[in-house]
Amino acid sequence: MALFFLWPILVTVQEAFLKPRAGGGRVFTLEYVKLVFSNPVYVEGLINSLKMALGSTIGAMVLALPLALLAARCEFRGKLVLTSLLLVPLILPPFVGAIGVKQILGQMGALNALFVGMGLMDAGHPVDWLGAGRLPGVIVMNSLHLYPILYLNITAALSNLDPAMDEAAENLGCAPVRRFFRVTLPLAMPGIFAGASIVFIWGFTELGVPLIFDYSRVTSVQIFDGAKDMGGNPLPYALVAVMLVISVLLFLASKLAFGRSDYASAGRASMAAQLKVLRGWKGMAAAGFFALVIFLAVLPHIGVVLTSFSGDWYGTVVPAHGTMQHYRDALGHSLTVPSIQNSLKYAGLATVFDCVLGFTIAWITVRTKLPGRHLLDALSMLPIAVPGLVLAFGYLAMTREGQVFRFLIGPNDDPLLLLVVAYSIRRLPYVVRSASAGLQQTSPVLEEAAQNLGCAPLKAIWRVTLPLISANLIAGALLAFAFGMLEVSDSLILAQKREHFPITKAIYELFGNLGNGDALASALGVWAMVFLTITISGAGLLLGKKLGALFRV
Repeated sequence: MALFFLWPILVTVQEAFLKPRAGGGRVFTLEYVKLVFSNPVYVEGLINSLKMALGSTIGAMVLALPLALLAARCEFRGKLVLTSLLLVPLILPPFVGAIGVKQILGQMGALNALFVGMGLMDAGHPVDWLGAGRLPGVIVMNSLHLYPILYLNITAALSNLDPAMDEAAENLGCAPVRRFFRVTLPLAMPGIFAGASIVFIWGFTELGVPLIFDYSRVTSVQIFDGAKDMGGNPLPYALVAVMLVISVLLFLASKLAFGRSDYASAGRASMAAQLKVLRGWKGMAAAGFFALVIFLAVLPHIGVVLTSFSGDWYGTVVPAHGTMQHYRDALGHSLTVPSIQNSLKYAGLATVFDCVLGFTIAWITVRTKLPGRHLLDALSMLPIAVPGLVLAFGYLAMTREGQVFRFLIGPNDDPLLLLVVAYSIRRLPYVVRSASAGLQQTSPVLEEAAQNLGCAPLKAIWRVTLPLISANLIAGALLAFAFGMLEVSDSLILAQKREHFPITKAIYELFGNLGNGDALASALGVWAMVFLTITISGAGLLLGKKLGALFRV
């Protein structure tokens, strides 16, 4: 963690705050940061990034909070299926879904074609639903992709509340709406704010969606463009440092405000909550709201699938005719098969590393009383809160010619080791949280009994502990592997040559092709959807309601 997490961050910050001195060496300076804030282009990028993050968080909250309240407090027909379908947005990288959104909400997209056909819109003056600057489209895409993280956190928080408190307020004459704002919301606020802070940071540092929407006036894209000219230019490092400081300050604020709140312990459930059974029109309304959100969430996926099959989709509600040619072209493209092989290799090796390191960290924090174990646990979870762009930029700086980590770049500039390290650090929290949950549910008495019978400590862990928590480890490994396969920031920045591109970089490159680039990228994105559907479904079956804990720092 010190070498491959803290050090890259330190290198990035160092390049932003140190400048060469005339007599040799370097000296601390705020000059580069001042240049960032004096440049109107960079200031506009930061403001737009904050707008993107705030809009994404509000949008995700508007969708997730009522859904979580209904799921935690009510029972209605079809609830099990509908709550499972809420996780659909997680099976597609948002920048791939942005391709489908452009086809649906663009000026010549499906929605406008529908309105024109119904006589509700003038064909000569179509509405640009994505907005002239594309910011509304980015916010919509982020909100639809990130609301499951908030939903999982809020549902977990609500399920831990003691229903006796709500009943006590009701007995004292408190109206339902007031009870929600005076009792339920304050008690659930730690979980709500934890999820919201992750969504805000994710939205603030999102790279793929603005790139697909060709929205360059945000900090993440400015950093991505700056990576091409980072040899003697300190401003990209200063931008990364500013992004890191904003993200860390927000994270620390959330921890200070709610991390030590007495609400959580005071509201811990002492008895099971009685779910309110909704029948008739109320049950239909609840199910209808779930169905509406799910429909909105799968629109990008529908758009991607239709684009992948479309022979010509311009100005019509659905493609004029379908074809499988894009799938044949995509699979036969020089980028596709090697990129799939590369991603399997990078993500597979990273997952093995995560399983070993993640279980070790979890065992130290749960089973021992070593000093500093809580710091280690917090450090292992921080990659969720630290923007991927920051780490990627740090790795890029540390692997230049003459730098200490240059050995991570193999012959012919092969970034195998570098991407394995990057993927491992970014996805380590999922394995740590899964393994910790398994160890907390497994009594240490079983290990002690094995040792009392003459079993060596390591053998006891191998023969007793690991089999008992295998479901948790497999679930964490599935998520680490799936999200590693579809990692965006590290893939776009660290893979420089075509023969080393992972699948996400290949999708981005295919999208840039003239003519049928969006259709080829969508065909490859459909494969990604199928893959993530299988892996996240497997993790959900193994972890059940504990899946939400993997997205909480």
